[in-house]
Amino acid sequence: MVNAKPKSMSRAKEWTAEVENLYRFQQAGYRDELEYRQIKYGALVDKWPESGFVKKLQRRDETFYYYNRKRECQDKELRKVKVYVYHDLQESGSSSTAEGAAQAP
Repeated sequence: MVNAKPKSMSRAKEWTAEVENLYRFQQAGYRDELEYRQIKYGALVDKWPESGFVKKLQRRDETFYYYNRKRECQDKELRKVKVYVYHDLQESGSSSTAEGAAQAP
């Protein structure tokens, strides 16, 4: 697995499902799903089937964070969420967000 580094970062301005999942990864100590998979050697992420939100993450100290089915990132927490953009090495001239990069095969 390629050790991808983000090319830029911005702060979330409004809540979306992507922002919700980024919030959960960042609460557990990771930038996003891509970094989680790199550090955990491709581990699958447990998600709630009805919402697609992250259900459980293993922190770096090997303890687990468990999340609810519903939204946990409140509006007052939005500005804390960092949204990373990665340069897509396979398609020159294009870029993708962490969620898109993490879902690529």
